[in-house]
Amino acid sequence: MQDCSEFKLGQRVHSSGDPRRIGTVRYVGPVQGYSGKWVGVDWYNGEGKHDGSINGVRYFQAKSEKSGSFVRTQNLSPGISLLEALEIRYRGYSTKEEEDEMYVLSASNKRVSVQFVGKDKIQDKLSRFEELTSASLSYMAVSSPGLPCHISTTIPNVKELDLTGNLLSDWKDVGTICGQLPALATLNLSNNVMSQCISGLPTLKSIRVLVLNYTGIDWEQVDVLKLSLPAIEELHLLGNNISRIMTSSSVVQGLDSLRVLNLEDNCIAEWDEIIKLSQLRCLEQLHLNKNSLNCIFYPDSGMHEYSTFESGATFYKPFQNLRCLLLGGNNIDNLASVDSINSFPNLVDIRLSENPIADPGRGGIPRFVLVARLGKIQMLNGSEVSPRERKDSEIRYVRHIMTRLHANPEEIKQLHPRFLELKNFYGIEDERPSSGTAGQQKMGSGLLSITLKCVAASIGEKAPLTKKLPATTTVGKLKFLCESFFKLKSIKPKLFLQEESSPLPILLDDEMASLIDLGIGNGSTILVDEES
Repeated sequence: MQDCSEFKLGQRVHSSGDPRRIGTVRYVGPVQGYSGKWVGVDWYNGEGKHDGSINGVRYFQAKSEKSGSFVRTQNLSPGISLLEALEIRYRGYSTKEEEDEMYVLSASNKRVSVQFVGKDKIQDKLSRFEELTSASLSYMAVSSPGLPCHISTTIPNVKELDLTGNLLSDWKDVGTICGQLPALATLNLSNNVMSQCISGLPTLKSIRVLVLNYTGIDWEQVDVLKLSLPAIEELHLLGNNISRIMTSSSVVQGLDSLRVLNLEDNCIAEWDEIIKLSQLRCLEQLHLNKNSLNCIFYPDSGMHEYSTFESGATFYKPFQNLRCLLLGGNNIDNLASVDSINSFPNLVDIRLSENPIADPGRGGIPRFVLVARLGKIQMLNGSEVSPRERKDSEIRYVRHIMTRLHANPEEIKQLHPRFLELKNFYGIEDERPSSGTAGQQKMGSGLLSITLKCVAASIGEKAPLTKKLPATTTVGKLKFLCESFFKLKSIKPKLFLQEESSPLPILLDDEMASLIDLGIGNGSTILVDEES
């Protein structure tokens, strides 16, 4: 039985028998109306019974109304050492009960035991610790290193160590583990709630990849931590509620080898915070999905005035080596942000999905317009922009703009920065009024070949139709024509534009917009569905 003295305030513990149910000790002592001593725990998964008070008496303050509970000491575990976890994970053998659970059902619904071919050989190899180069101890309730000298002699060749979801919190323990593993290059500490105080951490010369997702760390800790990470190349900080890049100078310095920075699923709302990362000269990938950004811009030559550098610091071209910028799931809603992407000197991979500006259903622009406005992008929203797609998109974009522009050249340049460049590049001529035979030819050249596919479930299978339609045909007119083409009775059609480069068809819901207004070109496919 565990003694109450084993538990102290702030200690991380797990429920006995369930190392994934982790919490923090917030109270140790008696509970009025109940015998003996109790441990008050605030559970991370929120699956408790109360907020730290019971029968009108408050013992501690839980983070939510139902995340706290009182537990007997025998139902809690303070965790085990790293070496103990290694023994259990790699030298432990499955129990008869576990093996009984390894089965498949036969055709007659009877259990057939499963045996793994080569299991003993694999188990034997994994149990030879000195040969291990990668060790996964996720959710093994590791709370301490164990005897430091034993770590280096037990697993001397480990290069990758996964400690996700354990009970570690003290950076000194992390330093002890890393100090005993000279070959360790990749360390994953995700879902360990790490201490805000970083002290006693030695220089971790070999660490190249550090994963600190959901650890509660903020950039102030990163600013301290970087001093111990001279060779860090990848830093993952997903889900830490980071809202500001707090640093001792106006821009982040140090981290001279950092290539990948993952700040996804945080709370960054101001692009000015991201500008502080612009002097990370080796940075190639910046992951900012699922933040709260509403605009982006490229810092211009005025960056010298924008930032006050420490004496003797060298100024580099902002984001000079950035090749991949992931911005999905933010609040970006303006074309100026899209156009600014062209100013990043080496950016070729961009994600803008789940932003208002990239969602036609929310008033945003379709993929072909994004491709045309982003001249250097080779990968858009995870999909490659092929040379053919680029050419088709840019020509379609120019023709689309030409039908709408009645502004002076300066306004055109401001609203559509690449329009004149693309128009001249493809040799697209302005349309001029004409009469007679020439006018008839012009009218004929304005016909678009459109394939219509009926996909409405209640109509049944119908062969696709290819029709030549005037480019000025409106969506409303096309719906009326589809009712005739497919003999739709008492069914209101709904139209979608299907594009090879787009994973989902685009809803055509503006009945007054014409085909040319929407940038629909020759050879396009339109799906005919029914209103739900």
